[in-house]
Amino acid sequence: MPEYFAERLYDSMKSLGTRDKILTRVLATRCEIDLLSIRAEFRKKYGKSLYSAIQADTKGDYQCALLGLCRAEDL
Repeated sequence: MPEYFAERLYDSMKSLGTRDKILTRVLATRCEIDLLSIRAEFRKKYGKSLYSAIQADTKGDYQCALLGLCRAEDL
């Protein structure tokens, strides 16, 4: 399951323009369930943290909200 959601998050940010609906939905629905596992899988699969991917792909208040859901940078 974490691999599936890591892929969905990556796909929502990989091309020009973020697919906001997918990104927001996955983060909002998984943040209290298994986001830690998803973050670990994201790093393993894509070589960067979900937190840094969100920072690079979003801006403003939207970015702050998503980073709040993501919670922390995985070192």
